[in-house]
Amino acid sequence: MGEYKPPFHMTDSITNLVAAICEQVGRITVLSHGNLNPHLKKENRIRTIHSSLAIEQNSLSLEQVTAILDGKRILGNPNEIREVKNAYDTYELMLSLNPYSVEEMWGIMRKEAFPKDMRL
Repeated sequence: MGEYKPPFHMTDSITNLVAAICEQVGRITVLSHGNLNPHLKKENRIRTIHSSLAIEQNSLSLEQVTAILDGKRILGNPNEIREVKNAYDTYELMLSLNPYSVEEMWGIMRKEAFPKDMRL
């Protein structure tokens, strides 16, 4: 079987639309105070991570991303697998931060809040 080629080319417009959709999903989550169905919340997080990384040329499928986040082993590029794990950890970290705390925001910019294996 040949490599799948989507019927579109990634453009700045598509990237901007995906970012806008992610922003709206974030707003809905904040407005609902996290009262979304936990399964739906997890599914949305997985789709967001997959879409965000696909924009950055990560070749892992939605099923592979789901398997990684479920703790299963998959065959794939180790760097792409690490990107998935780091993206998930980053979303988790963002949920634990106080957006009104200047100290926490400075800590993020200095990368103090990230685990050592996520730092550049």
